[in-house]
Amino acid sequence: MSETHAGVVVWDVDGTLIPADLRWLRRAVARTYHLEESTVVFPAARVHGYTDESIVVDTAIASGIDASAAEDGFGRYAEVLMAVMAQGEEELARDQAAYPGAADTIAALAGNGFVQTVLTGNLRVSAEFKLGVVGLAADLDLDLGAFGSDARERFELPAFVDRRYRARFGDPLDPVRTVIIGDAPNDIATARHAGFGVVAVAHRLPAEELAQHSPDAIVDRLEPDVVLQAVRAAIKNR
Repeated sequence: MSETHAGVVVWDVDGTLIPADLRWLRRAVARTYHLEESTVVFPAARVHGYTDESIVVDTAIASGIDASAAEDGFGRYAEVLMAVMAQGEEELARDQAAYPGAADTIAALAGNGFVQTVLTGNLRVSAEFKLGVVGLAADLDLDLGAFGSDARERFELPAFVDRRYRARFGDPLDPVRTVIIGDAPNDIATARHAGFGVVAVAHRLPAEELAQHSPDAIVDRLEPDVVLQAVRAAIKNR
């Protein structure tokens, strides 16, 4: 990793930068598989922290769709999802605005030399749409990121960040100076699998529950100085 960078911060999106909201997934699954929204059933414990492909297929099956048809139907999902989100753009802006401090924290990390991107289970098109609506897309280098449209398994996504970083900078991504910021246990597990540091944000789960998964640091909210200190500590202590 180039020494001109303080490190790389890789943000989760839903539940970390913006509130997690399943309404878009519910509506898009219903339309993709010709279901009533009221009959869509989310699988237990496999929604937050997983990729859209995994969530959508498992949700379709849990909602009564044959496994083969659930797999086949995912090919229609991206187009349907973007139509759903475009229709609900004002709703998204109103109900899923960025968490307080998100923009200021990103700015503070950039001002202290950190390259920033995302690692998210969202398809790239939906991640870009959401971040654009809430005003964060321009502040993150999404061309370095990894998305649910890259791989079905979240553990495979850090390799895409590494590949895109190498293509941009000519150097390999240094795991010791790379930190994921996320809100779910699977964000922590993904960071550990890749050898990255990890800062957990207690937006949805209490700090006590997140602590059971041993992140490098836990923050209660996106307060710039607190997050900056946590990221630096995650790098220093590894």
